[in-house]
Amino acid sequence: MTRRNFFSLIIMLGLGLLISWYAVRDIKFDVLINDLASINLWWLLVAVGCILLYFGLEAVVTHMLVASSTPGFSFRDALRVPLVEQLFNGITPFSSGGQPAQVVVLLQSGVDGGRATSALLMKFVVYQAMIVLNFIVSLVIGFNYLVGKVHTLAIFVVFGFLIHLVVIVGLLMVMYWHSFTKKLVNVCIKPLRWFVTAEKFSQWQITINQKIDTFYYESVRIGHQWKLMLKVFVVTFFQLFFYYLIPYFIMRSLGYSQANVVMVTSLDVLIFLVISMFPIPGGAGGAEYSFEMLFRSYITSSSKLAVAMILWRILTYYLGLILGTVALVMRPSRRLQQQKEP
Repeated sequence: MTRRNFFSLIIMLGLGLLISWYAVRDIKFDVLINDLASINLWWLLVAVGCILLYFGLEAVVTHMLVASSTPGFSFRDALRVPLVEQLFNGITPFSSGGQPAQVVVLLQSGVDGGRATSALLMKFVVYQAMIVLNFIVSLVIGFNYLVGKVHTLAIFVVFGFLIHLVVIVGLLMVMYWHSFTKKLVNVCIKPLRWFVTAEKFSQWQITINQKIDTFYYESVRIGHQWKLMLKVFVVTFFQLFFYYLIPYFIMRSLGYSQANVVMVTSLDVLIFLVISMFPIPGGAGGAEYSFEMLFRSYITSSSKLAVAMILWRILTYYLGLILGTVALVMRPSRRLQQQKEP
């Protein structure tokens, strides 16, 4: 981890403490302590289990995709990938550091760079596709509630969905209309020549074309393995399903046994899209605001609402930072490196 990333991690942890203080600033201390003491630990452990399953199932997907082209790739090394991804997603704007960090982890494990990049791109395609499908279902269930409660958030949700939709359509175009998409991209990037030197623009153009070609050829290879892709889609579905269930089990731990699991899960899908729209690492501020706005109708106690929000952020954001830091300092398995030695 670079010094800049380390400082970013410290800043985000400090910002988290500041936001948590702000959320509970007007709540009486004895009321807050009473709500914390009354938490049903069993339901909270279920929520913890959901986020651990989220990490674990992403590791399963990573292992399936990488091991299909790199025999000997261990599950231990696969488990490092989503954890390090969580760390760098959480300390970089728009989660921009997650993908490069995953590639570095796979390279450390002895995976070929091209195969690592291609496998991660396929994982990204499936993940984005599932987000779009989940959103469409959640839109039907919870969008009217969202519009009625917080009109501004509805705008963010729709905009976030359009961004995810454009991404998945673009990737599908590369997979099925490779030549046309390549020409289209080259036309779209031509205005960049007005702002950079000809040499720099040429380098960018070559890099973009190489990435498009690499993704296309890998998608063709993996696309023929329909059984593998079916497994990846199923595992990714359950991965996101467990993630979206976390607020429901937190509410159960706080005594809200009448919570509608379908509606609560749908609202979390919508929050997921809102977070992706905030440039601050981890969606800090926007995530907490969205949670409070959407769940205040279900959690009527201001104290319990603040506790629920803090617990949700600890599990879905700060736990990933901590586990990602641990995974970052772990030494990769030497099995692949030993196999490559003559």
